[in-house]
Amino acid sequence: MKTKTTVMNVSSRLARRLRPALIVLAALAISIQLPAQASTIVTFDAPGAGSGPDQGTLSQSVYAPGVIVGFTRDMANVRHGFRRDKNGDFTIFDAPGAGTGDGQGTRAYGQTPSGTIVGIYSDTNDVFHSYVRSKKGAFTVFDAPGAGTGVGQGTFAWSINPAGTIAGYYVNASDVVHGFVRAANGTITTVDPMGSTFTNIGTLSLNPSGALTGTYSDVDGVNHGFVRAASGTITTFDVPGANMEPGLGTLALSINPSGTVTGVYLDENFVVYTFVRDVQGTITTFGAPGAGTGVFQGTEPFSINPSGDITGNYTDESYASHGFVRRANGTGTTIDVAGAGTAADQGTYPVANDGAGDVSGYYIDTFGAVHGFLLAK
Repeated sequence: MKTKTTVMNVSSRLARRLRPALIVLAALAISIQLPAQASTIVTFDAPGAGSGPDQGTLSQSVYAPGVIVGFTRDMANVRHGFRRDKNGDFTIFDAPGAGTGDGQGTRAYGQTPSGTIVGIYSDTNDVFHSYVRSKKGAFTVFDAPGAGTGVGQGTFAWSINPAGTIAGYYVNASDVVHGFVRAANGTITTVDPMGSTFTNIGTLSLNPSGALTGTYSDVDGVNHGFVRAASGTITTFDVPGANMEPGLGTLALSINPSGTVTGVYLDENFVVYTFVRDVQGTITTFGAPGAGTGVFQGTEPFSINPSGDITGNYTDESYASHGFVRRANGTGTTIDVAGAGTAADQGTYPVANDGAGDVSGYYIDTFGAVHGFLLAK
């Protein structure tokens, strides 16, 4: 029997990087064929990135043709944002007001085709704020109305679409989490599905039409997925077979331009699976070949591109991670970066894929250091 605390901690890890609609379960645990990848992978370390355990370069977003944004952890464990151009040149930046202590600093998470970057920074008091950075380097800092000003509280912007709409969440003074949408003109609207007291629009995509997906928790602490249309209409859903213990349930993570959503759930044995929900509400689920079937092992998605290709990682029986791309037709490819460790909590972690089929992410080596990679199609 897993304790409530353990279950909730694992739910938080999976989400990271958090009245059900009518859902048709089209297939359970669909296998995908994963031949080894044949493309050349480029690895990189941003200037100033640390080389110790949990330090290094963390890619977070890729946009055709191969422009990557993310952040580094330096030797003092301070965060710094970066943009890597397709030719490999880096721009390192820090948001105004970012702290310079252990765990503080600037993180970049999303970008637009025009070069606008969105992310967060923590100040000297460990309070979080959000920013928008223009291609020319100008910063606009913002806080959601009602965001708290205590340690770990504040405003967390995660994704931005080409129109400049931003999605994220904020933590208020009572440590209650609320989702938000910020229009290009700066107007912020709170998003709380079903009157929930915990809404996570975390590391996921906001599509070009303004639709978004996310996760909310009910009064019992069980997670449910939702899709919010640009009009504000919210549809909630649960994956059939998902473990409905507190801290678990359905976690929706990414949405593409057609409205297809991907996310993660754990079954009754605490094995991790990926789901895909199309715009009609039909859900399919799959586990990658080679994924472990032990407690908290399995297949986790991170991103779905316009073609419906999903990228993420699966955890094997040793709790080492391997990357994958699962195409819309169900075929797939494994991604194992040379130099990635093979022990527990090491390996390859794809985080983003773009419309051209490029995949970016990071890998953890045998010493626990983190490095970026790009697999260009």
